[in-house]
Amino acid sequence: MSDKYPLEGLHAVVTGGGSGIGAAIAQALIADGARVTLMGRRIDKLKEQRDRLNVDGGPSVELQVCDVGDEASVRDAFAAAARAAGPVDLLINNAGQVETAPLGKTSLETWQRLLNVNLTGSFLCSREVLPAMTERRFGRIVNVASTAALKGYAYVAAYCAAKHGVLGLTRALALETARKGVTVNAVCPGYTETDIVADAIDTIVAKTGRTAEAARAELAAVNPQGRLIDPAEVAAAVTWLARRESASITGQAIAVAGGEVM
Repeated sequence: MSDKYPLEGLHAVVTGGGSGIGAAIAQALIADGARVTLMGRRIDKLKEQRDRLNVDGGPSVELQVCDVGDEASVRDAFAAAARAAGPVDLLINNAGQVETAPLGKTSLETWQRLLNVNLTGSFLCSREVLPAMTERRFGRIVNVASTAALKGYAYVAAYCAAKHGVLGLTRALALETARKGVTVNAVCPGYTETDIVADAIDTIVAKTGRTAEAARAELAAVNPQGRLIDPAEVAAAVTWLARRESASITGQAIAVAGGEVM
């Protein structure tokens, strides 16, 4: 480890690493010296991201196809990642999905799918890495939740329920591992410049007839700073929590939201 590369020698897994916040987190982890494995369901997106991240002389980027909501897929992907790049020191549970609908029009299939991706995925991935982390008495788990873990939003009940669950999981696991050298925290971004927000803007336009600019401004107005969050800002919070010197920070939900939640 060096001052320039505080995560040197550590292996990080980033789920949902093919785009958006996950891609920004991977880039920040690599800049701090970590070896990174990107996980996601689409190998084409993962390969595109690896091409952007692989820099001459920098740490290698490994890829593993993984459906975080499927127990067997998670088990196989993490076993392969450990064989390729060593035991997992840092787990970033970033994979997520959102769909909008009033509760009365939310099907059970949609409800279960969103809980599976957003909540069960964090559980399965965390469970997979914990034994080795606790044996080595070092590990960092960072769950990318949302301000939806801290408050409610209309028309995304399943997403809010899942993200509230992620925060509960974070706090419970932080207590379980408090004396084992492992920290577990959540970062809770507000509306961020990602494909999810782009889809939300498209939905607002389709349902209200407003322009894309007006829809974007409506989302930005939720943030007291009057803007959308940059994925790099979320990544900076994650890398700070991942560092060795952040050992006393656990069980926290850190809002990256310009003051939306206080």
